[in-house]
Amino acid sequence: MNERLLLLVESNTTGTGRLFARRAAELGAVPVLLCADPGRYPYAAEDRLRTVTVDTSDEDALWATVRSLEDGATVAGVLTSSEYYVPTAAALAYRLGLPGPAADAVRACRDKAEQRRILTAAGVGSADFAVVSEVAGALAAARGIGLPVVVKPVQGSGSLGVRLCTDLGEVAEHAGTLLSATVNERGVTAPGRILVEEYLTGPEFSVEVFGTEAVVTVAKHVGPLPVFVETGHDVPAALPGEQEIALRETAVRAVRALGLGWGAAHVELRLTGTRTAQVIEVNPRLAGGMIPELVRRACGTDLVRAQVLAALGAAPELERGRHARASIRFLTCDQDGILAPSAALHEAVDRARTVPGTVEALLYRGPGEPVGPAEDFRGRVGHVIAVADRAGRAAEAAGRAVALLGEAVSYADLHTEEAYA
Repeated sequence: MNERLLLLVESNTTGTGRLFARRAAELGAVPVLLCADPGRYPYAAEDRLRTVTVDTSDEDALWATVRSLEDGATVAGVLTSSEYYVPTAAALAYRLGLPGPAADAVRACRDKAEQRRILTAAGVGSADFAVVSEVAGALAAARGIGLPVVVKPVQGSGSLGVRLCTDLGEVAEHAGTLLSATVNERGVTAPGRILVEEYLTGPEFSVEVFGTEAVVTVAKHVGPLPVFVETGHDVPAALPGEQEIALRETAVRAVRALGLGWGAAHVELRLTGTRTAQVIEVNPRLAGGMIPELVRRACGTDLVRAQVLAALGAAPELERGRHARASIRFLTCDQDGILAPSAALHEAVDRARTVPGTVEALLYRGPGEPVGPAEDFRGRVGHVIAVADRAGRAAEAAGRAVALLGEAVSYADLHTEEAYA
């Protein structure tokens, strides 16, 4: 029997990576994970996902591996759930004559400096910025833009390396740290350039776009500065009509300006006025942070399934089938602590699940593991999801449940016997 393969080029480590593979199987395709290090993705072994080890940064090696898979099988689609590998997957899909985003557009979008240039040229509202390759340039940019400024990598994901700097000393220190890195957290060569940006204030949202259609607007919650760790989302955002329109229209304009328009795009924005939406950044991929799962539970729209269908050359299904509200809250810590023994962990999770409306409560780490203040998404310890008929009820339930989940953390001194053994 000739198998239809959906190739998954690397993955994110949590959330939608696993869902991509499951949706592919539900649609009759065989998911195959192509990755340099299978150990990075524990779900692959747990789900018995077919995995092929290959250097995904080597185009020739990747192509040879793909051609070898075509013996007795048909490659029907190529996708990735990892932002770092969207250009690789797009280029591979194009080379195979399969559906996907324009590889050049994705590469430009992934470079946040080039993305800013394109959006500015198209008149799409976004922050003032400068691209620099040395600390002196970062200091000059901060003086020109005006403090405080956001200093961040030109490539990255999950708020990694993004920091608000309130004085020139902080600018110099953080710029120096970013510029001294030779590779990023995925082992990919760092480009040696960073962004210094105007700090946009106002409530933060995302618009989940599919093709050139704004599917849903998401209210985002961000933890304490100077970092920008997302601590929760509400779907759909409860907004006055004019603000909803401003966010949606700006997001679609940004997607069009960047030459995207195939599959999912996650557009992050701030409302800096009653009807003024400013783009923080456009990500040419499905949202992370469990947002697709919130959209499915609140709206009945399965964005993961839609993305897989598009990759397989079928029409995506974006119809809204529900009118509920869904909220997620992530468990983060404001000081060093340690997770409780196994029994106490299970008890905390069970208590969180008893909150009316809570449909999911998870801890990401095991008994006795240390935790500390989150610098980026990797510092999140767990999450809860709540669903209700009103936005306020879902958000309240999620807040109560995550507080109960937090009882799994002890803040005793890790260097004394007071800490959990």
